[in-house]
Amino acid sequence: MTDISVYGEGLVKNYGKTEALRGISFSVNKGEIFGFIGPDGAGKTTLFRILTTLLLPDAGHATVEGYHVVKDFRHLRTILGYMPGRFSLYQDLTVEENLKFFAGIFKADISENYYLIKDIYDQIAPFAKRRAGKLSGGMKQKLALSCALIHKPEVLILDEPTTGVDAVSRREFWEMLIRLKNQGITILVATPYMDEAILCDRVALMQHGNIMASGTPDQIIASYPHRLFSIKSDQTLELLSLIRQMTGIHSAEMFGGNIHVSASNALTGIKEIEDFLRSHNFRHFELMEISPGIEDCFIDFMKMNQAS
Repeated sequence: MTDISVYGEGLVKNYGKTEALRGISFSVNKGEIFGFIGPDGAGKTTLFRILTTLLLPDAGHATVEGYHVVKDFRHLRTILGYMPGRFSLYQDLTVEENLKFFAGIFKADISENYYLIKDIYDQIAPFAKRRAGKLSGGMKQKLALSCALIHKPEVLILDEPTTGVDAVSRREFWEMLIRLKNQGITILVATPYMDEAILCDRVALMQHGNIMASGTPDQIIASYPHRLFSIKSDQTLELLSLIRQMTGIHSAEMFGGNIHVSASNALTGIKEIEDFLRSHNFRHFELMEISPGIEDCFIDFMKMNQAS
């Protein structure tokens, strides 16, 4: 357990009849970026609230840096940095006042720990006297991260930190996370964005309170069991409905303006799909075999879970 930073076993949490977590188990290594990937309602926020000592599990147990999230909650709050999904800083305080307030809570010396947030805070320093509620989404994100880091946490937990911000801010944020990881901080991040999964060292794919799969992004992609094809057409919806009726097709799903089609057996290939479409009077389409991405894997795991 010495190389494990965060550990959970059999975690269960229910809200009335709603099962938010269904006995999930996982481990996060020290100094890695671990992503919990899944849509709203997957259980990511509930899990993070348990890990940050804000919520009690109904069953199971979890530790962070060897400390129990229930028994050792007071100590854990001194070594955790937490950025919740909703902007939770004081809207009426300025950027500078928010940072001083959170440093004061943890009795942290801003000048001593400034190296941790320098790359982040320097970008919002020109707005130090601006009230937090008047900041843009990207600047709010940077301020929240600065406040979560100012006490030099050992573990940083980020709940959907890039939701609602522009693409440039998302990219900058992940560049900051990689720099923080290089300083030895363990980072847990929840996100609904599949393209962010490949930026993590390891990920857990979550749906309906379950972890469907976990591993490195490459390991998860390598486990995809089907041949996969992409079809582009001016008659996308008609083609989608038709291709789902074809024998030898495992699934067909919209991916942007294209359709991703997975084969249920090795005998279904480009020629078979082309022949099927042309036999139903589809003439104008682009068809190619492609490699799967994380989102293809997520959909396949989801379908397997539904079938079982």
